[in-house]
Amino acid sequence: MDLPGPIHDFLLVFLGSGLILGGLGVVLLTNPIYSAFSLGLVFVCISLLYIPSNSHFVAAAQLLIYVGAINVLIIFAVMFMNGSEYYKDLNLWTVGDGVTSVVCTSIFASLITTI
Repeated sequence: MDLPGPIHDFLLVFLGSGLILGGLGVVLLTNPIYSAFSLGLVFVCISLLYIPSNSHFVAAAQLLIYVGAINVLIIFAVMFMNGSEYYKDLNLWTVGDGVTSVVCTSIFASLITTI
């Protein structure tokens, strides 16, 4: 698929931001159902990234296998779990969350400075 330069760049930025936001949603959302839906967004964005590189079969296979099967299986497994145990304590930030966010931010900053 031959796209003009600005459209191709916009598509890559849009799908890349969808990947980043979906990945953050998987990690940061406390409700496992919302986290599974964010994982579905990540899978869809990954499959759509194959289309500009003329890999239409890989994109369709990615959608069918990962979004259609794996993510639905994860959502069903999460829905069968007991949902009341996730809302017993409402500690939004613990010490481990703070340490993890500092470590991830420092790794991200070091990657940005080396690029």
